[in-house]
Amino acid sequence: METALQYDRLQFAVTATFHYLFPQLTMGLALLLVYLRTRDLLSEGGHYHQVARFWTGIFALSFAFGVVTGIPLEFQFGTNWANFSNYAGGIVGQTLAMEGVFAFFLESSFLGLLLFGESRVSRRTLWLATVLLWLGSWLSGYFILATNAWIQHPVAYHVAADGRLTVESLAGLLTNPWLIWQFAHNMTAAVVTGAFVMAAVGALYQLAGRHPPLAKTCLHTGVVAGAFASVLLITPTGHESARQVFEFQPVKGAAFEGLFRTERGADLVLIGQPNMETMTIDNPLAVPSALSLLAYDDLYAKVKGLDAFPPHEWPDHIALLYYAYHIMVGLGTLQLAVMGLALAWLWRGRLFTARWLLWLLLLSVPFPYLATTAGWMTAELGRQPWLVYGLFRTEEGISPLVHSGNALFTLLGFLGIYLGLGLLFVLLFLEILRHGPTETAVVQAGS
Repeated sequence: METALQYDRLQFAVTATFHYLFPQLTMGLALLLVYLRTRDLLSEGGHYHQVARFWTGIFALSFAFGVVTGIPLEFQFGTNWANFSNYAGGIVGQTLAMEGVFAFFLESSFLGLLLFGESRVSRRTLWLATVLLWLGSWLSGYFILATNAWIQHPVAYHVAADGRLTVESLAGLLTNPWLIWQFAHNMTAAVVTGAFVMAAVGALYQLAGRHPPLAKTCLHTGVVAGAFASVLLITPTGHESARQVFEFQPVKGAAFEGLFRTERGADLVLIGQPNMETMTIDNPLAVPSALSLLAYDDLYAKVKGLDAFPPHEWPDHIALLYYAYHIMVGLGTLQLAVMGLALAWLWRGRLFTARWLLWLLLLSVPFPYLATTAGWMTAELGRQPWLVYGLFRTEEGISPLVHSGNALFTLLGFLGIYLGLGLLFVLLFLEILRHGPTETAVVQAGS
């Protein structure tokens, strides 16, 4: 069963990671589409309508692939994690059902209106549909994150006579203290992703000398949104998310910071390699007492290290967790530097002619995807060995009748299918870029 557990975990990690490549773009673009539709509503001519129409097509492509890759995730709760579903299905099923019934249908309905009904409605209606599209997209994220927040910090539950969990308070479930900063941090990261993609497309067109008005609007919108979102991603959302880890999951915090021994005035390790044999950090570059200050607002505060917890409660891949966290932080800092530099050049009126900076924006588009993946690895690796933190261990949650051969077979199948889907998405995305904005007549303004 140990081998089956590893394959089950790996399969869920692979499918979840691939799936989330798409929703993070749609959730980020949703807010940027609201901005573009608002500018269209307030301006004369059809430029912003054309830009919004172009990005609605990219949104729809990413949305479709997100739906296709998201369905297998929920099925895995029944196929690979039957014991977990039996134990906590009465809680996680609530939020997952609300995501499908409320948020998904809200999002998909108004996306359909934007795609197939734009020539039949006024600009005001298109703006309202885009706002509701954004609301559905972010509401979908909220319900999914409410599910994850509950397994990270279980609240508002009742243990039934048969040992299964049920919801004690729906309001308590949806206002989980863990959820607030998690949602803010996650959605800010999605905006960063959308902004980087928008800026990269603008940079591509500007470098190629194609569609100059679209290119400049994409660059301006992407850089401004990306710069501000990159700041918010670090503080307050990232900072507060890390602080709540030290409040509710201190062993995770100790692991991803590489703090093996409890210290007062704990240093913040910027670079170093965790040595699991000696329980030290090799070749460390650290800021003295900075971890104590960031976690507890006190230079001399005591921060619990891994030695304060029994080994059976430690995450099972400490080195990988440490590197995932530091990659996330490093890329987040790099994102801020790239967007800050681009914003300075934009403010000086030199961005559109600075080819080296346009190339930098174009080549930086993988950064938010890698950073978000590393962030989710930090969250999920750090939750181990618990499936529901403090209540239900991961090895208890797998399906007893699914052996390692079954799990490996489906894992290999998903890898093949997702490779094909990934290539198809890239080809379709490039086809949209090749065509650029369509030259159809714009929607006339209505009352």
